[in-house]
Formats: sequence, structure tokens, C-alpha cells
Amino acid sequence: MATEVKLPRLGQGMESGTIVKWLKSEGEQVQKGDALYELDTDKVTQEVEAEASGVLLKIAVPEGEVEVGRTIAFIGSEGETVADSPVADSAVADSPDGHSAREPAPAVAQKAADVPAAAATNGASQGRVAEVEPGGRIKASPLARRIARERGIELSGVRGTGPDGRIVAEDVERGDAQPATAAPAAVGAPSGEVESRPLTSIRRTIARRLTEAWTVPAFQLTVDADMTRANELVAGQRELNPDVRVTVTDLLTKICAHALMRHRDMNVQYSEDALLVFPSAHVGIAVATPQGLVVPVVHGAERLSMAQIASVRGDLVSRARDGKLRSEDLAGGTFTISNLGMYDVDQFVAVLNPPQASILAVGATRDQVVPRSVGSQREIARDFARPGGELHVLPVMTMTLTCDHRAVDGATGADFLRTIKAFLEDPGLAL
Repeated sequence: MATEVKLPRLGQGMESGTIVKWLKSEGEQVQKGDALYELDTDKVTQEVEAEASGVLLKIAVPEGEVEVGRTIAFIGSEGETVADSPVADSAVADSPDGHSAREPAPAVAQKAADVPAAAATNGASQGRVAEVEPGGRIKASPLARRIARERGIELSGVRGTGPDGRIVAEDVERGDAQPATAAPAAVGAPSGEVESRPLTSIRRTIARRLTEAWTVPAFQLTVDADMTRANELVAGQRELNPDVRVTVTDLLTKICAHALMRHRDMNVQYSEDALLVFPSAHVGIAVATPQGLVVPVVHGAERLSMAQIASVRGDLVSRARDGKLRSEDLAGGTFTISNLGMYDVDQFVAVLNPPQASILAVGATRDQVVPRSVGSQREIARDFARPGGELHVLPVMTMTLTCDHRAVDGATGADFLRTIKAFLEDPGLAL
């Protein structure tokens, strides 16, 4: 009996995904674990593997947006026949002929008949004028928006043939090949009009998650660290590991991981009924990409050397900027580091990355004139008031820790931040 291929839930909160393209063709042999198709979710575009072996008998949804759990294909024995699946027919997807799988072509054709012929694209199937959602946003599938963005096509000039005038991928591709006749520009329209850019899936995810974070009762703690020994350690690691570029971020990842293991109450997440305390430090690193901010995770960072962390971090950053991250690269983080030092930012406050309970904002390292003496921190502080106290120019970095006050108390966060400072000023303490 044929096995149904259903759209999987690849992350918490995922309700749908967009099939970009199939990597196997109907009638082709498939082995379990083979890359079967590319799926675009809110966070990443990734290859999805086959969960069964056999022949790809039928592709029920060639491309487009599909709800989680819907049947999108069938895998079975060679020669086996598969009847049309009502489940597949109801999938929210853009079919190859430009019609939604929820609504058969005749129904769409009837809708198209209601549109004046003059409004239709010459030589193309008639469609409804692009419908606008409340708030002025044009109705279009995620794949259609993505294709339009990549090709520089304005969705306002594309005729939608999907349900209720929704623009699907085929509409955009047809519009690229033969643009729809645009409405004449208003006489005397001023130049420099406001540009409307549809939100990308990543931008929508960022907006949703940061709005959620803004409702969390948070507090911030700030401290300066002498980076003399830390910089020396990074330079030494680069000499020992010429094949990877070790950075301050890699050192911070290693140090924060050790600090999280020492302060287990910081390696937590808040839930309605309990605090979740994690046995390992999975450190997320905020990465700016052309698509938006993403936070790939270095898993088990406390068990990795600096060179290993640098290698993992370099791979994650490269794939993040190429849009090649997998869902597992973004899952499971227990703490996040956001480093804007390379942008000459001295100090800033980072917004929490839910459901994590803390995030460390790191600024640039600057040479500063500070009092310094041999002895305890209290003795060093007294140098300010002591006549003849020594002044030194030291590389100083400012760090700001933001914590979810529901999960972390101020004293707990302060003790954790003090440990990070101590590890940076004397990295040997972290060994």
C-alpha cells in the first residue's frame, strides 16, 4: 500500500510551509533519507528527506503553500496506482496551472468571467484583480511574494487567479513573462513616492517573536571587562589554528557556555508551570543576513574547543547568509550572544530571544585610560582616590545582560555576569 507523504511540522508554532520545488520526479526511485523536496518555512528554506523507500508514484502538490499534516505525495511500489486523494485536493497550495488546489479550475474560470476583459492580461487567462486584505496588504501566497521580490515585480500590477483573487506563483511568473497592463498613473503624481515592500517570512517571524519578547518583564545589567588577556588568547588561537578564523565571539561563546554550566539557574526557560533547566549550554549567535536577523545555535558549546566553536560558527554564519540553514540549526538555544562591536557600537541593549531567559549584548573593544594596580578589585578601585595611583591604557569592552525577570533574579544575573567578566579578564579560570 502506498505511503502518504505529509508536510511535517519542522518547528514549534509552524502551521504551514511553502513547497519551492521537488528534487525527485514522479516515477523516480526514492530511498529513505533521500532529499525529496525543498520547503520554505518562516525561518529557513531546507531540503526535506523521504521517510520511506520506493517509487515516487504521485506528486499531489507540485508547489505552493501547504498546511502542516496535508498529503503532498505518495511513495509505493512500482506500477502501483494511486487514486486522487481528497486530503491532497484540500491542501492550501498553488497548482501548476495557477489555480489553488482548494478550488478547481472551472470555479476560478467562473470568477474570472466576472472581471472585465479589458482588465485581463493580453494572451493570459483572466483573473480577479488582486484582492487587498484589511490594512492594505495584497493577498498573495508566500512563494508568489518571494518570486516577485526576487524579480522586482510589483504585486499590485499582477492579476490573481487563486481563491478570492489571491496571487499565486504562476500569476507572478506569467506577469514576469508578459506584464499585466498597469493602470495609468495619476496625472501630476509627485515623484519620490513611498515604496511598499511586502514582509518576508523571516521579517514576519522577527516581528512576531520580538513583539512577544516586548511583553516579558526584563531587566538589564552592564559591566566593563579588560580584554588584554582575552585578545592575547584569541591571537594565540589564530596562530595555533590557521585553518579557522577564531574571533572574540568564539571566545565569548566558550566562556558563556562555561558560565552557564557554573550558574545553572541562568540556563533556563520560563513556562507557565515550571522553569526548564537545561543540562547543556546551547549558545545562539545573532547573525545579520540579507533576509533579516537569524540566531543559529552552537549546540553543547561547553564541550567544544575554541577552534571547534570557530569552525561551527563559521559554517552557521555562511549558511545563514546564503539562506541554507536547517531547522535544527535554529532550534534548542538556551542563551544568545549579540555582538555589534564590528559596527563600532560601544554599548546597546538586546531584546530577549524567546523562550530563552537571557541575552548578552556585546560592544566594541576600545582603548580607555583606567587605574590599575596589583591586588583585589577593591584595591584597584581605591586607586581613583589614592594620590599617585597608576593610570593605564587598556582595551575595554562593555557587555549588557538582559534577563527575563520571571525566570532570573537580579542577584543571579549579576553573579553570572561577574563570572563572565572574570573569565574574560583571566581566561585560565574557565579551563
